[in-house]
Amino acid sequence: DEEEDYMSDLFLKQDVRPGLPMVRRVKEAIQKEEKQKEANEKNRQKSIKEEEKERRDLVLKSALGNENKGFALLQKMGYKSGQALGKSGEGIVEPIPLNIKTGLSGLGHEELKKRKAEEKLENYRQKLHMKKQANEQAADEFRIRFKTKQEERKMEGDLRKSQRACQQLDTQKDIDVPKETWFWIEPEEEEKKDEENKEDECTSSDLSVSEKLHILTAYLREEHFYCIWCGTTYEDSEDLSSNCPGDSAADHD
Repeated sequence: DEEEDYMSDLFLKQDVRPGLPMVRRVKEAIQKEEKQKEANEKNRQKSIKEEEKERRDLVLKSALGNENKGFALLQKMGYKSGQALGKSGEGIVEPIPLNIKTGLSGLGHEELKKRKAEEKLENYRQKLHMKKQANEQAADEFRIRFKTKQEERKMEGDLRKSQRACQQLDTQKDIDVPKETWFWIEPEEEEKKDEENKEDECTSSDLSVSEKLHILTAYLREEHFYCIWCGTTYEDSEDLSSNCPGDSAADHD
């Protein structure tokens, strides 16, 4: 054998990059595997169902011929291939498609399955609707509670204001003892700074804060001709009734 010429074109055109032979072998193995799969698929024996499906699809795709009795009768009556049915040619051109049942489920199974899916979807929608309503109701209740709490705190503040005014006016008239114990604010109660701890200020009777406020403002008007909402002391009852807008916070708004 002659020695290989390392300067020849054949040798110089060879790709000698590192690792390239390994990549080439892997690529050839993959191609060989794909060819083997294709050969196996061609040589695989089809099942009876597959063969029946292929024959059925082939027949359904092919147009009707003269061997079909129905088509032959139509031709005798003047029908031509590709022509629409009907006297005026407004009918269908293609035959009604044939839907063949291939599964093992009974008649009506698909409709039942569809109905169950629709019921499931409807139940899901109802749950979402109920959840939305519950969230909206909870939000409304929270707003009502928050508003009620604010109104209660405002009413408690008005009551304390009325108690201070009552104590001051009674003292000016040399009244040493209030008409009701809760008409005046106790000294230790005035030193409380946290409003949340003032809920027990007026627990000396069963009257609510609203009732106490109404009674005390009425007392201030009758005894001292003083309107807590106006912050004004009038000369007499006639001056009070003619110049004061009313006897509640709503009347003064």
